[in-house]
Amino acid sequence: MQRLRKFDHSLFIWCNQRVNHIVLDWLLGLITHMGGATFTILCTVVVIWLAPHNWGPVGLQCLAALTFSHVIAFLVKKKMRRIRPFHALQQVKVGRFPLKDYSFPSGHTTAIFAIVTPFLFLASQGVALFLIFCAGLVAFSRVYWGYHYPTDCLAGGAIGTGSAMLMVYITSSL
Repeated sequence: MQRLRKFDHSLFIWCNQRVNHIVLDWLLGLITHMGGATFTILCTVVVIWLAPHNWGPVGLQCLAALTFSHVIAFLVKKKMRRIRPFHALQQVKVGRFPLKDYSFPSGHTTAIFAIVTPFLFLASQGVALFLIFCAGLVAFSRVYWGYHYPTDCLAGGAIGTGSAMLMVYITSSL
């Protein structure tokens, strides 16, 4: 466990302090919000209302996965109570909106993986890879801006993906 924590901190330092560029600041400042509540809820509602007919069920799967994964992430955050890196470590580069809740798991990463995963079952291989890449960028941005450790994002991605796969399974068997 100690080795994992040390690796987690080392990877955090690399992402947060060694990778640094004004273009990344701007780009990842935008991308990080793709995992936020406003963006993820709006995307799912737009898909439900405006997408072609065969995509409507995917929007409902996304909404169900987003809701279910949020509950799980909330409960895990309350149980684990991991302090955010910008509170625990020295000289952390932090984004404009430092958060006050706990770090583990990453809610933004959970949310983006929860809404991306149902599309993977319907999308072409190229689109699926693009969606996974975008979700990965959201996770990376959370570490880059000092909000989360890498393991927070890995856990968030697993919760979001697992929740979405469960919702796809449940809704496809109805």
